[in-house]
Amino acid sequence: MITVVGTGTGAAPVPDDLLAGATLVVGGRRHLDAVRLPAGAERVVLGPLAPALNRIAEYAGKELPVLVLASGDPGFFGIVRALAERFGAGRLDVRPGVSSVAAAFARVGLPWDDAVVVSAHGRDPRTAVNACRAHPKVAVLTGPGTGPAELGAAVPGDRVLVVASALGDPAHERVERVTPAEAAARDWGTAVSVVLCLDEERALGAVRTVAGGRSAPAGWALDEGAFTHRDSMITKFEVRALALARLGPRLGDLVWDVGAGSGSVAVECARLGAAVVAVEHAADGVERVRANAAAHGVDVRVVHGRAPEALSGLADPDAVFIGGGGAELPAIVTACARRARRAVVVAMAALDRVPAARAALTGSGFSCDGVLLQSSRLAPLPGDVTRLAATNPVFLLWGERLPAGVAQDEQDQQDQQIKAIEGVDR
Repeated sequence: MITVVGTGTGAAPVPDDLLAGATLVVGGRRHLDAVRLPAGAERVVLGPLAPALNRIAEYAGKELPVLVLASGDPGFFGIVRALAERFGAGRLDVRPGVSSVAAAFARVGLPWDDAVVVSAHGRDPRTAVNACRAHPKVAVLTGPGTGPAELGAAVPGDRVLVVASALGDPAHERVERVTPAEAAARDWGTAVSVVLCLDEERALGAVRTVAGGRSAPAGWALDEGAFTHRDSMITKFEVRALALARLGPRLGDLVWDVGAGSGSVAVECARLGAAVVAVEHAADGVERVRANAAAHGVDVRVVHGRAPEALSGLADPDAVFIGGGGAELPAIVTACARRARRAVVVAMAALDRVPAARAALTGSGFSCDGVLLQSSRLAPLPGDVTRLAATNPVFLLWGERLPAGVAQDEQDQQDQQIKAIEGVDR
């Protein structure tokens, strides 16, 4: 049997009988130093996981008792996953302590059933940063390169960071509330257990039935009447539905809405969990985007400026929706495609702009597909009868980033096709 015991953060001491019977004890150096190992037991300090798992396998194969010491709840972003995958859940006896997330929220007196919990330990920090941008209550399990300073430099200035260090250690535990700017200016060392990122005005939240962050919305592609807009200048819900499907906004993503207008696409992406930046050059448009975001209870960062110049200071997005641009559209599409990690979607009313937008996508290493959307809606007529009312046709192009080799092959094929056409013209 492999026994896994969570220690620290208020956990009870490791039972003497477990220690006395162990032939192999595995854990972090501080966990091992905190217990008295039985005579003859082998001690393995956790570093790279593979060597420790191999050593455990040798003892487990001989049916010798193994004790693994971990922090807090080892089933919560902890070593239980790796042990269960290697040895099977049936061979584990897990005795959890209090997770660092639960302890941190307890220290500040807040419930956490509505919190988003993100691990940045050994993972891409973008997910943690974007979750903090989008949600009012986030717990980040920190790691090298993603601690309080890095989070403070990236999250909105209206957030409060709660930095919890050495949780469960009476002599060294510290829980500090700081602004993002204060967090970014300090060296926090290696004792940080977890960082809470809070919008304090919404930190208590509502009574929940399902744990986790914002629940998935009951519907999307909302009717235009759900948004304040000017003279029907809004992305229609049929177009928005397909655009959202191609953007794929989700928790941990950053989405740009360029030429946001009313911000309907920005708001819908935020409702689906993404962090969102809306770029709009008209002052009254900026206020409409802010009003629509507030009306739907989501965070949307609004940048007042004209693309592509206004994009230069923004963090790289996962996906981009472009709903405006005029004569500058090819330059805007190119600027967005060069920085988008996954997808770019472009909505256009003018047929003349489609070829240039398509060329800008493919020239930036994206695949490209699209449709002309023409819908007719049910509309009442006198006499309790119904007609079909046509909406304006809209071209929707979307591109997905191709692997480097594939992108070059497609570009070469397009170049050959162009040369062939030029040869025929001559």
